[in-house]
Amino acid sequence: MTDLPRPPSLTLSGKTALVTGASSGIGQGCAVALADAGAHVVCAARGADRLADTVAAMQAKGWSAEALQLDQNDLPALQEIMEAGNFDIVVNSAGLARHGPATETTPEDFDAVVSVNLRSAYFLSSYAAKSMVKAGKPGSIIHISSQMGHVGGVDRAVYCATKHGLEGMVKSMAVEWGKQSIRINTICPTFIRTPLTQSTFDNPERAAWIMDKIKLDRVGEVEDIMGAVQYLASDASAMVTGTALMIDGGWTAD
Repeated sequence: MTDLPRPPSLTLSGKTALVTGASSGIGQGCAVALADAGAHVVCAARGADRLADTVAAMQAKGWSAEALQLDQNDLPALQEIMEAGNFDIVVNSAGLARHGPATETTPEDFDAVVSVNLRSAYFLSSYAAKSMVKAGKPGSIIHISSQMGHVGGVDRAVYCATKHGLEGMVKSMAVEWGKQSIRINTICPTFIRTPLTQSTFDNPERAAWIMDKIKLDRVGEVEDIMGAVQYLASDASAMVTGTALMIDGGWTAD
């Protein structure tokens, strides 16, 4: 009888994951997705109250989760957490956007967005990979990037700069860490309906622009991200690194 290939597992049982920006929106969805697949999830964010609510709700579902108050820009604290955490999976969902015309960007806005979206992402990756190498085990690092890491957008020059930079960073790190079985990838969503994006959807002109670009004729929901993070965290994606997984409804297809 023919030997059939064995389908890979999406289970994350026995794995420990860190998710930053986990108190709401996409980060919260990522934390839930990993916990539902069996991982113990350390949920990190700056705001203690919303973070505690998220973890309590996850624990009420029977999932294994704990809260970690963290400012990702605090690099010494970030390094200490990564060295002590023994994480198999690291998901970076922390991000900042200060949209406006490029001619009106202030140095303060530029520095703030770069600090969160690129600088902290770089060192989070570096600290995570170093810890994984020291532990002698494979790992998966996942960044929530954006379709704007592959195209341009009105009033989004600084944001696009950081996301394009993130995409290049991930490709280089994938080349560097592949032989240590450390995978690093990005998830690139289109506009996802969250409290932070609601003001954009409330603007009729911007909403029309978004709907014109999304070929599937609807905006994204947090649930659209959850399967992707499970996939990239699991052995189902064991041969995937240095890759951008587009969840953009076809925005970048043309």
